Amino acid sequence: MILYKRVIMKTLFFLLFSFCTQASDYFLNLKGDPTQGGLIIAQTNPAAKVSINGKKTHVTDDGYFMFGFGRFAENAAKLVINYQGTSYRATIAVTPRKFKTEVINGLPPKKVNPPAEVYAQIKADNIKVGKARSFFTDSKDFLQQFIWPADGRISGVYGSRRILNGQAKRPHYGMDIANKVGTKVIAPAGGIVRLAETGMYYTGGTIIIDHGYGLTTTFMHMSKVVVEVGSRVEQGEKIGEIGMTGRATGPHLDWRINLGKKTRLDPQLVIPKR
Repeated sequence: MILYKRVIMKTLFFLLFSFCTQASDYFLNLKGDPTQGGLIIAQTNPAAKVSINGKKTHVTDDGYFMFGFGRFAENAAKLVINYQGTSYRATIAVTPRKFKTEVINGLPPKKVNPPAEVYAQIKADNIKVGKARSFFTDSKDFLQQFIWPADGRISGVYGSRRILNGQAKRPHYGMDIANKVGTKVIAPAGGIVRLAETGMYYTGGTIIIDHGYGLTTTFMHMSKVVVEVGSRVEQGEKIGEIGMTGRATGPHLDWRINLGKKTRLDPQLVIPKR
């Protein structure tokens, strides 16, 4: 559940604070789930300067900023907010989660370990994805309430460990929505298309949308891509169709959300439950 409370309700967020409360006009609002895979959207005074874990972060002209906890996050996020000559500090603890293990057997060998002749393509694909996630824009589309990008059954979840033909692989960092090939895929929030490819080795038809301030969403295994790089899409606009392209064992959409290049988040934590 998405929570939105002022910092005085600290038990809701398991927060520990060490700041002066004499400045009644200072505030810090938090929205999100402080758990592994969780995205936190915060708001403070527009004139404040913010750093997280010692690194300066970008703040919108109306005081919004973001941070998140990755799949393996164990350490609390330490915020320092400088406002009117005073530093306010907040420590946001991260709640650990238990993740599922998915065992898939009977896959063709090339679906488990790619043949050597495609390594060059995989490397080129990774460079394209990294570039698409490196943009920084001052768009505030990330403040929209995200919606489901497609109808269907949840067939795979964030953070689950995968064992393919007996080989342990990296955790799954997306939310899989299974439905028939051709099912419409829409933008969960507005943004700029930074990647629109049809033949990536692992992910097939792939789209990446930039929602501003380093937050991107990725859509994989699509049978059809109907947007172009550089175009703007609005929330609810069709961007493609579900497929089973790339390394997929059935028709589904693999949907992912990233903050910057490195922090992989859980899409299910930013959308309404069904």
